[in-house]
Amino acid sequence: MEQASLELTVGPVAHGGWCVARHEGRVVFVRHALPGERVVAHVTEETSRFLRADAVEIIEASPDRVVPPCPYAGPGRCGGCDWQHATPEAQRRLKAQVVAEQLQRLAGITREVVVEEVPGAKDGLGWRTRVQFAARPDGELGFRRHRSHEIEVVDACLIAHPEVEAVGAELHSWEGASGVEVIASSAGDRAVVVAPKPHRGVTVPELDAPASILLDQGKGRTVPRRGSGVLREHVGDREFRVAGSGFWQVHPGAAETLLDAVLAYAAAEPGEWALDLYCGVGLFAAGLAEAVGPSGAVFGLESDASAVRDARANLRDLPQARVERGRVEEALDRFQIERADVVVVDPPRSGLGREVVARVASLEALRIVYVSCDPATLARDLAWFGERGYTLAELRAFDAFPMTHHVECVALLTRG
Repeated sequence: MEQASLELTVGPVAHGGWCVARHEGRVVFVRHALPGERVVAHVTEETSRFLRADAVEIIEASPDRVVPPCPYAGPGRCGGCDWQHATPEAQRRLKAQVVAEQLQRLAGITREVVVEEVPGAKDGLGWRTRVQFAARPDGELGFRRHRSHEIEVVDACLIAHPEVEAVGAELHSWEGASGVEVIASSAGDRAVVVAPKPHRGVTVPELDAPASILLDQGKGRTVPRRGSGVLREHVGDREFRVAGSGFWQVHPGAAETLLDAVLAYAAAEPGEWALDLYCGVGLFAAGLAEAVGPSGAVFGLESDASAVRDARANLRDLPQARVERGRVEEALDRFQIERADVVVVDPPRSGLGREVVARVASLEALRIVYVSCDPATLARDLAWFGERGYTLAELRAFDAFPMTHHVECVALLTRG
């Protein structure tokens, strides 16, 4: 049935950039469509339980539909964006529906959700400060097509920050590279991280703007080839260093927006004992340390060695903050952490998991602030916290990834 054409009436949005339709009793997950539309869709994948399809012709359009601003967006093209065919306002409504649906289905929580715009992106474009390009065998750069290893060559990316595009990476050949990441920091630093193919050298082209050059050695390790490879990020009046391709929020307004939301929910007071789990380079730990003051303490845990080094440098003026390396699954026991007043968790997309939820709940913190980039794993973990006496008190959601299906959530859990 591959490439069969179906005429479909499109139903509600689903997690992952799809909408749901039905054909002869089977579920069809449709991309490039919007709820309420009548479309012709080409089937791209068939399983025993459902079909996947791309809307290739719009018979009846939604009032939320727009012409995608990017020429590489559309069926069979670049897979980086999911919602270029919807207005920014409609995108946020769709994401809110996804968050609400995941909370209801996976955690039994009924809640009206509003996805807030994050300052720093005009019409959902020009926001991405870290862009990972894939390289074709001939060295041309592009992005992988949806659910494919094929690469769509591009000469510009409209969601990339102007300072990323200033490097001009897409306009040059990168023979010998498997991928190229271009980073632009809020402090004006630029870096290009080159991942060479196995046993291959890479000739780095002359770039259109100054940038440090780093070689990716795998497992998050980078080696500077030109420049220091350390980027500076500014949040409020604090400066954070981030080595190489270490984790930092990609939307220029996201770090400050999320920090403000986390600190408001944490409500940490002088003298309290706070934990920052999956603390990265110390963004939340710094804010918590300022809140608890010299009479309090903040303990951060992070598994990435480079991030731990950066966090210790970023927190050196806050002696009440301590950062150690370890996986949360074992490190809380290793460091004999038995209680906390406040816990902040910012796990990867896979979420906490049942074991970590149980261990965090055992700390009996009055407030747990959960930062999540995946509403499905957030909702799953909230259900498990619910089994251990925690309820969802507050939730905010942010459009930190315009044009894509991704959404950032900050949840406050309280006991009782």
